[in-house]
Amino acid sequence: MGAVEPNLEELLEGKKRVRNPLVPVGALMTAGVLTAGLISFRQGNSRLGQVLMRARVVVQGATVALMVGTAYYYGENPWKAR
Repeated sequence: MGAVEPNLEELLEGKKRVRNPLVPVGALMTAGVLTAGLISFRQGNSRLGQVLMRARVVVQGATVALMVGTAYYYGENPWKAR
């Protein structure tokens, strides 16, 4: 009765952030740029606030693209023969 060693894929299923550590980094960057933009709006610097809000959209889009790309890369292909 030996101990069964878990498969690497089973370990990674429980820890999806291990597959792509850039997604949490992208989420933190999005939150940081959003916070900086809101602070600049509150201080009255609307030009910088607009630039930061546009930067937030770009960073958020890159994060979503990373998520979709990772899901596509690690997902099952229904057209692939088993």
